[in-house]
Amino acid sequence: MPIDIVGVISNHEDMRSLTEWYGLDYYYFPIEKHEKAGQEKKILDLYAKTGADLLVLAWYMQILSDDLCQKLSGHAINIHHSFLPGFKGAKPYHQAFERGVKLIGATAHYVTSDLDEGPIIEQAVERVFHMHSPDEMVEIGRDIESLVLNRAVRWHAEKRVIRNGNRTVVFGR
Repeated sequence: MPIDIVGVISNHEDMRSLTEWYGLDYYYFPIEKHEKAGQEKKILDLYAKTGADLLVLAWYMQILSDDLCQKLSGHAINIHHSFLPGFKGAKPYHQAFERGVKLIGATAHYVTSDLDEGPIIEQAVERVFHMHSPDEMVEIGRDIESLVLNRAVRWHAEKRVIRNGNRTVVFGR
C-alpha cells in the first residue's frame, strides 16, 4: 500500500505485542468514564504530531463526537462489520443471524457525525446459510472486513476516491 503507518491507537492493550512486533508505535488511550473529550484530544494531538493524513477506525467501538468528526472530515475511514445501511451499531452479525439473512458483509465509509452513515467507499458480501452460527458469521465477516478496509484505504491513499455529498466516486476499480 502506498502509505506509511505512523502507529496504532487503542483503548485496549490486546494488540500491543503484535503491533510492536511489526515495529509500529502503540499508543494506549483508555476510555475513562466522563473523559471521552480528553481521549479525543489525545487522538487529535497525536494525529497532528505524527503528521498523519488518515485515521483508520477498526473495531473502535466508540461513538465519536461531532467535533472530532468535523475535524477529521474526509480523513477518517471506519470499517463497519455489516453491509450498511442495515444492522447498524453493535453486534450486527447477531442481528443478521436473528433475521435469517443469506448475505453478510462489511462496509468501509468516511466517518461523519451520523453514526455509520458516512459516504461509502467500498462494500463486499458473502453468502451464509442457516447452519452458520453467529460466531461463524463473525469469522466470515472478519475476512470480508479485512478485504474491504484494505481496498478503501488503498483507494483513499491513491487519491482515487472523491466525495460527492453523501456518496463517493471511486476511480479505476
